Amino acid sequence: MRRLIATRRGFTLIELLVALFITAIIFVMGYGAINQALNERSALQVRQDRLTAVQKTMGLLMLDFTQLTPRPVREPVGDGWQPALRAEGGTTQLVTFTRSGWANPAGIQRPELQRVTYVLEDKKLRREHSTVLDATLASRVVRRELLDAVETVTFRYMDGARNWRTEWPPVQPNDPETTLRMRPIAVEVTLELEDWGKITRLIEVGG
Repeated sequence: MRRLIATRRGFTLIELLVALFITAIIFVMGYGAINQALNERSALQVRQDRLTAVQKTMGLLMLDFTQLTPRPVREPVGDGWQPALRAEGGTTQLVTFTRSGWANPAGIQRPELQRVTYVLEDKKLRREHSTVLDATLASRVVRRELLDAVETVTFRYMDGARNWRTEWPPVQPNDPETTLRMRPIAVEVTLELEDWGKITRLIEVGG
């Protein structure tokens, strides 16, 4: 009786090399796809963060100006007064004003009014506020950076006669007390960003 002897044949060196070559190609293709997906995800996150920053900045500007209140503050030095809203133009300090509605979740003993300043410096828009309303040179200032890559920020103020002004307050030589308390009826804010161009919002000042 003849026995059939089964012979087993292994892979040749050439077959192994071909298999390794194909595996390497698949790996490279897969790595490229994964790397591209990660880069796209990172770029998408950057754009999302930028959108969030712009939205928060515009929202804060709208909230501040809608709560603008006719409360002058004392000069840090001397006996004079600063108007409720002061915008002189041509400086890094864009606008300074008094707003109401300062949130106080910790229940700290302080007024609900807040003196706010918007500053543009080194293409960065910053919001500042003093910890007290009638500040002195020794008062602490809280600074919060809102947005970078900002080319320009411009404000226009509509007076009671529906005229736009780039500086505030309008001078009332016969009534300095009224001048100190004057508020616009609307504020136009224009941000010019390096990546987005111009964004303009019209804000109605609360009565």
